[in-house]
Amino acid sequence: MLSATCKYGIRAVIFIASKPEARANTGLKEIAEKLSIPQPYLAKILQVLAKRKILHSTKGPHGGFYLLIPAEKLTLMDIIDAIDGRNFFDSCYITGERCNLDRPDDGRCVLHNDLRAEKIHLEKFFSSKTISQLISQIRSDPGVKI
Repeated sequence: MLSATCKYGIRAVIFIASKPEARANTGLKEIAEKLSIPQPYLAKILQVLAKRKILHSTKGPHGGFYLLIPAEKLTLMDIIDAIDGRNFFDSCYITGERCNLDRPDDGRCVLHNDLRAEKIHLEKFFSSKTISQLISQIRSDPGVKI
């Protein structure tokens, strides 16, 4: 459902947000090494998040990334929307057209009615989970790693 790129983006944002100083740069190399993500691939992902104003990016030897949106306000849906877009939630798997999740299918898509409730549920779920909540859950369970 979520692309590998999006999953890496979520992991990287959680890692960056979990740093003690909110506005301190976290270097690309550190993130890539700690999360075992190829550095060039991660750089592209983080630049997308910077363009979408989720992260701030600073170049240079003391450069890196930090959150522009407070972790308490930043949701998983914000990251998903920035990286993967809304295609999973908005597009029909059969016709490729934009789905209207507010009403039942008019007969063009055999999956629409079954998936409509699931898509709505997932969108609400991702929109309700903040990065701050996830960090708190990770910190309270020592067995969980980013």
